[in-house]
Amino acid sequence: MQKITFVFLSILSFVSLGCSGQTKPNDIPIKEDAKNYTLETVVANIQIPWGMTWLPDRTLLVTEKSGTLYQVKNGAKTEIKNVPKVYNRGQGGLLDIVLHPDYAKNGWIYITYSSDEGEGEGGNTKLIRAKLLDGSLTQIESLYKATPNTTKGQHFGSKIVFDNEGYLYFSVGERGNHFVNPQDITRDGGKIYRLNDDGSIPKDNPFVGKTGAKEAIYSFGHRNPQGMAKHPVTGAIWTHEHGPQGGDEINIIKKAANYGWPVITYGIDYDGTTISTQTEKPGMEKPIYYWLPSIAPCGMTFVTSDRYPDWKGHLLVGSLKFQYLELVKLNGTEVVGRQKIATDIGRLRNVSQGPDGYIYIGVEGKGILKIIPN
Repeated sequence: MQKITFVFLSILSFVSLGCSGQTKPNDIPIKEDAKNYTLETVVANIQIPWGMTWLPDRTLLVTEKSGTLYQVKNGAKTEIKNVPKVYNRGQGGLLDIVLHPDYAKNGWIYITYSSDEGEGEGGNTKLIRAKLLDGSLTQIESLYKATPNTTKGQHFGSKIVFDNEGYLYFSVGERGNHFVNPQDITRDGGKIYRLNDDGSIPKDNPFVGKTGAKEAIYSFGHRNPQGMAKHPVTGAIWTHEHGPQGGDEINIIKKAANYGWPVITYGIDYDGTTISTQTEKPGMEKPIYYWLPSIAPCGMTFVTSDRYPDWKGHLLVGSLKFQYLELVKLNGTEVVGRQKIATDIGRLRNVSQGPDGYIYIGVEGKGILKIIPN
């Protein structure tokens, strides 16, 4: 028994050393928190605040992963009624929420969540739109449901963004089936999708008319994108996604592009084994930046507000693993600096710039906080 225990501990030590020994040559060191701001709680006691958006009257809508949609006004939260039942398992639940760019005229709200709709046990990511009337969701329309259902609890995605032309983009992770889904355009999972605002498929989507293809796919070869934002100048859609052990990525989404997972990766598997020896391959997109070690990125936004002159024009990314907000400084598409913000705040699930120009963060177990510069 002692011999078995010794062997097990030796293997565990080897794996730990292998994981901690991952290094990134010439990486950009992260600067410590300047603490030139204060944090103000906007709404408390939301366990996992996944998505948030503001109505025209500046009241806040917040999704809680377990399935509750809150409307927040003056620090008080009320539950929105008639929210669809979510498949609350692992990383799945009630996920992102955004308003239509022309919400003031049409009233459409877009939501992603994990759903058990369809054949087979388990669930997968679904996109709907609805309207809000008297504290209840109405006119709910199903726009897309990824298949097949699976009882695996990981990698649902999912973020939503509209581009400058009014197309809707949303992400679905590869649902833990990384050797099958991401590289196969006839299957959902590990993809960024692009739809018209009514859920129909744009005629110029890259795989329209291709036999067997999921025609909503815009790009593929993704692992689990949990951050997505439109660049305020170029209009390009940027994402970040979780790597395995190491290799979280920032990508700029291009039509029909293959982002390589799991054929190319900077990470290793959680047991220390190799997923791929390749970090690049012809025909596959390399990230503009990758984190090693992983920070477990979740939520991202570009800063456009004059309230934060040192942050303006740069990218904010939440870290679940290290429990801070990271300022990713940019020179065009090149990452040139990094800095911690809100160090040790907790697992940071979301970050967004509000209509008042302030930055808001969603922190697990706490709720929504506002960053007020000194």
